[in-house]
Amino acid sequence: MPDSSDIPADRSRAPRPVPKPGIMDIHAYVPGKAQAEGVADPVKLSANENILGSSEKAREAYASAAGQLHVYPDSRVSIVRDAIADHYRLEPERLIFGCGSDEVFQLLNQTFLEPGDNMVQGEYAFAAFAIGARACQAEVRSAPEPNHRIDVDELLKCVDERTRLVFLANPGNPTGTWIPFSEVLRLHAALPPSVVLVLDGAYSEFATDPTFQDGLDFARTAENVVVTHTFSKLHGLAALRVGWGYAPAAIAAAVDRIRLPFNISIPAQLAAVAAIRDTEFQDRSIAHVEQWRPWLTQQIGGLGLDVVGPSATNFVLIGFPKSGKTAAAADDFLSARGLLTRRLLNYGMPDHLRLTIGLEAHNRAVVDALADFMKS
Repeated sequence: MPDSSDIPADRSRAPRPVPKPGIMDIHAYVPGKAQAEGVADPVKLSANENILGSSEKAREAYASAAGQLHVYPDSRVSIVRDAIADHYRLEPERLIFGCGSDEVFQLLNQTFLEPGDNMVQGEYAFAAFAIGARACQAEVRSAPEPNHRIDVDELLKCVDERTRLVFLANPGNPTGTWIPFSEVLRLHAALPPSVVLVLDGAYSEFATDPTFQDGLDFARTAENVVVTHTFSKLHGLAALRVGWGYAPAAIAAAVDRIRLPFNISIPAQLAAVAAIRDTEFQDRSIAHVEQWRPWLTQQIGGLGLDVVGPSATNFVLIGFPKSGKTAAAADDFLSARGLLTRRLLNYGMPDHLRLTIGLEAHNRAVVDALADFMKS
């Protein structure tokens, strides 16, 4: 595969079209695997999808769009905009919509970064943050995360006069850990007012500690804070790609100038509205995670493995010894039994596996398989 060394300094004299500098240095996103060799129907616990599926009401709303497939969707995403504004008591004009929250991150990078600027994130940040920044020819600065947890002081050490964005996933992916909002406030207070603080709340609904805050209330009055959410996790609409952000009016207006006009389809819009109104399904999804998250933590920890945390998400992060019973060997062992987990080489975590919390049968099967693996 070509890399940046193959791109001539003068692209106009190249013998073929070549991408701009930096593009071929980007590591493409690696999704959780969905297949296992020799297994017809494996259990996918590699992508943090909602194991209960999606709301029946959302599925019905999706199906109702069959007669509108020839029509362009509403570019303003008005029905979802109004539903979110009503649910969270937000000003609808301050909402940004994307094809998943991934696109919201990309739009923010495109809006604020130019060559020579930098973006700051944690060491184990969600890969999409950096991909979008590097596509803008900006520098990505990653702050150490001691004990797999965001450290505000380490983030601030990376900030300088060319910093334009700071990305903070709280809770984090793939770590599952979180920091108190007092630390988020301390980070914000130390940032220059020209820096946008992006709070990624993809997993925030699963953070059930009563002291946890996702930042929406704070963002109401802050001029440089954007809070993002997704319909992929709690609502189980990962296939439909609906993400949103709550931003100051000036930032929302700037982003809308480059947002593609029809980025949320009609079926996705209808399903999202039904999903956000189905609080019974949301409560059931959260209750399921609350029931099995501590059980998995206790059972896996009892096998002599390290469970990072406590997790505040719908997954747990499992640490393996650096020799002997390795994460790679465990992943192969589980895959052979039809249990798919997420390896984390692209996050610089070769000694860990990320495991989505499954149904009871899935969770018990994983623990039994890990027990057999540790004995083998």
